[in-house]
Amino acid sequence: MVEARPSFWLETVEIELEQQLEGQVKCDFAIIGGGFTGVATAYFLKVFEPSCEVVLLEKEYIGFGASGRNAGFAMTLFGLTLELTALRFGKKNAYNAYKYMYDAVSLVKELVEKHSIDCDFEYNGFIRIATTKLYERRLKHEFEFAKKLGIEDAQWLEKNEIQSRINSPIARCGWYEKHCAILNPAKLIIGMKKVIKNLGVKIYEKTPIKEVNKISGKFEIKTEKGKVISEKILFATNAFSHLIPQIKRKQVPAFTHIVLTERLSENKMSEIGWKTREGLEDSRNLIHYFRLTKDNRLLMGGSDVSIAFGKNMNYDMNSKTFSNLEKFIGEIFPPLKGVKIERKWGGPVSITVDLAPALGYVGDKNALYSLGCIGHGVSLTHLNGLTLAELFLEKKTERTSMFFVNRYTIPWPPEPIRFIVSHIIKGAMKLQDRIYQFF
Repeated sequence: MVEARPSFWLETVEIELEQQLEGQVKCDFAIIGGGFTGVATAYFLKVFEPSCEVVLLEKEYIGFGASGRNAGFAMTLFGLTLELTALRFGKKNAYNAYKYMYDAVSLVKELVEKHSIDCDFEYNGFIRIATTKLYERRLKHEFEFAKKLGIEDAQWLEKNEIQSRINSPIARCGWYEKHCAILNPAKLIIGMKKVIKNLGVKIYEKTPIKEVNKISGKFEIKTEKGKVISEKILFATNAFSHLIPQIKRKQVPAFTHIVLTERLSENKMSEIGWKTREGLEDSRNLIHYFRLTKDNRLLMGGSDVSIAFGKNMNYDMNSKTFSNLEKFIGEIFPPLKGVKIERKWGGPVSITVDLAPALGYVGDKNALYSLGCIGHGVSLTHLNGLTLAELFLEKKTERTSMFFVNRYTIPWPPEPIRFIVSHIIKGAMKLQDRIYQFF
C-alpha cells in the first residue's frame, strides 16, 4: 500500500502496488509512464490485438503524476487557446483540433460507462467567465472567433444568465459549452488500471528506468533490478519527458497549484448558487480554474505556475500561490471568504514552445512519444492513447493524420537559457493580467 499521497484525489482511492520488475521480460510493446496516456494506449493495444504482450513501467505508481493531481476537467480545449492554435497551424487545423477534443470527451464518457468506472463523473458542461471589462472584451472576441470557425456548441451567457448559474458579484459574462465534464481523476485512472490488468497488461510499479538502447533492432530498457526487451516502445512521459534523453527538449514542466476547501454546508451552497455544477475558468492568461467535488468542497487552482529548473521536479508546494488562491475564493464567492482550506497540492504540466500538444515517432516507427497537454490532458490523453495504438499497429485513420501527429516540435533552449526565457514569458503574461484586472 501507499501511505503518502500527493493530492486529495489520490486519498480517495485504494492503491495496491504492483510488483517491481526483477529479471528480464520480453514483450511486443513497452510503455514507459503510468499516467492516462500510457494506460489508455495499453488499453487500446489489447482491444485491437488481444494476444499482444504489453508491459507498462511506472517509476512510482499508476496515477502518481499529473493524472492523479489535476482538477478533473474533461474538456474540449486543445493547447492554450483556440485562436493561438489557428495562428500557429491554420484555421482548418484549429477546427479539426476542436473536433478531436470533442471526440476525446465523448471517449472518456464512453469508457466510464462501458467499464462502470465509479469516478464521480458529472456531465455538467464548462463555463469560461470574464471578471472585468477588458477580460469581457477578450472573451467575447475569442467566442466570436470560435463561432466563425464553426463551433456550434459554444453559447454566450450575458450577466443575468451567468448570475443565474453562479452567484458571484464579479462574473460579468460567460462562454458555455455543454460537452464537458468534471470527475475524480484518481478514481478514473485506478479504474482503468483494473481494466487493463484484466485485459492482460503486465504492470510494474516502483520501477524507474535507468537506460533505453536499441540493440539488434529491439529496445532494451534497463531498470533498477531488471530489463525489458521490446519490439516497440512508447514514452508516455508528458511533463516528465525532459528526463528522457531522446525527447528531453520537446517540452518543459511547469507546476500548477490547487487548494481545496472543507465541505460546504447547505447554507453556503445556497449562497453561492452553483446548482448546475459546471467546471469554471476565468479569462486570465494565468487562469483560475474551479469546481465542486462530489461532496461539495470547492477546488480552486491556477493563479500562477512554478517553473522547474533542470531535472528538479520538487515544485509541488508554493505558499504564495496557495495564499492567492485562498484570496480569490473570497473574491469570486464573498460568502466563502475565510473558508477553511483542508488540502493543498501541486502537479506538473507539460509545456511545448508553441503551446500545443505533440505526439509521434522518435527516430523510427517502432518508437513513439506523447507530451504537451498544456494542462488540458484528461480527455486528450485518452484519445491520444487510441491514436498511439493505431500508429503502433500502422492503422491509417483520421486521427493518425492529424496535424499534431509526428509534427516538428520547436526545441526548448538548454539551461539556464530555457529557465530565463520561461520566466520572461511568464512575467509578460502576469503583467498583462495585472492590467486587465483593473480595467
